[in-house]
Amino acid sequence: MKEKEIKIEDSDSFQTIFAKYGAMALDNQENLSEFIGDQVGKLDINNGTISFGDDLTFPAQIIGTLATETNKWHWAWDNEDIGFPEDIIQEAIKVKEFGEKHNIEQFTKNILSADLVEAHRIAMTVSGIFNDDAYYLVDFDDIIFFVTIKSNEIPKDETIERFINVFNNFQKEFKVKSRLAFKSYTKLRGYEYKERDEFSVAKFGQSRVIVGFSERGNVTHIQTMLE
Repeated sequence: MKEKEIKIEDSDSFQTIFAKYGAMALDNQENLSEFIGDQVGKLDINNGTISFGDDLTFPAQIIGTLATETNKWHWAWDNEDIGFPEDIIQEAIKVKEFGEKHNIEQFTKNILSADLVEAHRIAMTVSGIFNDDAYYLVDFDDIIFFVTIKSNEIPKDETIERFINVFNNFQKEFKVKSRLAFKSYTKLRGYEYKERDEFSVAKFGQSRVIVGFSERGNVTHIQTMLE
C-alpha cells in the first residue's frame, strides 16, 4: 500500500512531474524487460493490443510517435490526419486534458521537438501519471510508436535492492531534482519517507536506505541498512 499519493501541484513544470514519476516508470520498465526477454513486441492497432511471442498479449494505448529523421514528437490525440481507432488513444486524450488542467505545454502542443531521450522522458512521465505498468517502443522504420501497457501479468521486483539500483540509475542518467525524485519514488514504492537537512531515509520494515545530499541537492552517497 502506498504511504501517500503523489500529488501534482498547479505550479509543477513538466520537469518537476518527471522527477516525481520517472523513477517508478523506470522500475516498471525493468520489470517488463525481464519478463519479455528478447521477444519483440508486435502492435495490433485495430485490436488495441501488443504481443510478445505467442503467449503474451497486453492491452495497449498509443500515446505518441517519434519521427527519428526530423526529431519530432507527435501526440496521438492529434489524430485527424492519421485516423487511429479512438479506443487506442484514450490515454493520449487524457494527457491533453491533464496538460490543459495543469498548464503543461508539452502535453497540449501537438508536435514537439524531441530526440529519442526526450521521447523516453515524455513516455516515462505519462506512464507514471496514469499508473501504467510499462511503456514500450515499436519501431516502424523512421517512425517509433510509444505505447503504454496495463497488465497484472507483469511480475514486479519489489525488493529493496531493485529500489536502490533504479533510484541510483535514474538520478545519474537524468537531470532531475534528486531529493524530490527520491521522496516521490519512495512513496510510490510504499515505503515510509523521512527527511533531514542533509539526508533522506526510505524505511521498509527494518531495512533503511539513506541518501545524502549536497547543498545543491546532488546525491553525495547512498547507504543501506538491510534486515
